[in-house]
Amino acid sequence: MRITCVGGGPAGLYFAVLAKLADPGHEITVLERNPAGVTWGWGVVFWDDLLDDLFRYDPVSAERIWESARQWDEYEVRATGKPVTHLAGYGFSLGRHRLLEILAERAAELGVRISYRDELTDLSDLPPADLVVACDGARSRIREQYAEHFGAEVEVARNKYIWLGTTHVFDTFTFGFEKTEAGWIWFHAYPFNDRTSTFIVECQPSTWAALGFDTLDARDGCVKLQEIFAEHLNGKALIDHRAEVGGTGWLNFRRVTAHRWDHGNVVLMGDSAHTTHFAIGSGTKLAMQDAMALAEAVASGDDLAVALERYEHRRKAALAPLQRAARASSAWFERMPEYADLPAKRFSYALSNRRGEYPMWRFVLHMATQNIVARTLLRWTLSARRWSRARRRPNTSHSVAAGQAIPNTA
Repeated sequence: MRITCVGGGPAGLYFAVLAKLADPGHEITVLERNPAGVTWGWGVVFWDDLLDDLFRYDPVSAERIWESARQWDEYEVRATGKPVTHLAGYGFSLGRHRLLEILAERAAELGVRISYRDELTDLSDLPPADLVVACDGARSRIREQYAEHFGAEVEVARNKYIWLGTTHVFDTFTFGFEKTEAGWIWFHAYPFNDRTSTFIVECQPSTWAALGFDTLDARDGCVKLQEIFAEHLNGKALIDHRAEVGGTGWLNFRRVTAHRWDHGNVVLMGDSAHTTHFAIGSGTKLAMQDAMALAEAVASGDDLAVALERYEHRRKAALAPLQRAARASSAWFERMPEYADLPAKRFSYALSNRRGEYPMWRFVLHMATQNIVARTLLRWTLSARRWSRARRRPNTSHSVAAGQAIPNTA
């Protein structure tokens, strides 16, 4: 089968890897508009469920991701006028650049052709292909070319946000809320290597305008944000890639929902088919799980139309609860000032329960973690759990042999 992936992000590269593992005879090309090694974005976060899936589908790339990822052991909540609180939980983060490097290397090892600086503007420019995978992002040109068929709806969220980096390395995943004369503004930050952290800033549009961000360019905007969050940055700078090219990175989140995902031999994957708000940190996870499901459907041996329909139904069912959680989470942040006067522990609980699915036993555990001894014991428990998982993976993982169906994890 001749397969062309339009977009060299995590979804396109990982699908190319899995499709090639399932059948080395596939001729697979990935078209990426950026030069090799160039990408927007900072770090991504993920949890055990994605890691377990990665080890099931391709232990080679999974091991490289596991070795490169940084682990953090709790959530720290800081807010003006409140003592710092901590929430139980752990996760992993990895630089987007490093993730793409791992996946591109793995794809090349398997014989996938990656064409960089290849910006597709029209499907008529595509080389002949049996399957075209549109993984070209939330503003997908392929999806827009067949807009009436795919029926995508775009809902623009109210809050303003900007995706920055900083050389200040946070100890763990940190939420920081600062009260200014113009209202509340906050950040979601996490380390993703030994030198850099992701730093996402968010606020209501009235606060954004009152602080002057509607008139500041990227460089001056970063200086303003450094002043606001100086207490959290330890003298380190904030970095906006757009400062080098002009403009600013402030955006409103675009919630994309496509009613149909396939059209003939064209299929949508990742952000071109759906987006989920960054407040639940699942965009990369969902894109790579799309790739798993699509690769499995293509490897089934069914007619392409049947395979693509199965892929769409399977992924829409899996996405539904996370999309609800993401919507609830983003709505909570749009109402954040309503919770600002709560005592520290109640504020942290409200933050943790913003998706409406925080079980009571975790709240009790959260309360217990305010005690330093209990927090230390919790860290030991989580570390032991991670160690146990790491030891089990090499014994239970298996790759996709040539001509072998990809394992079904639905």
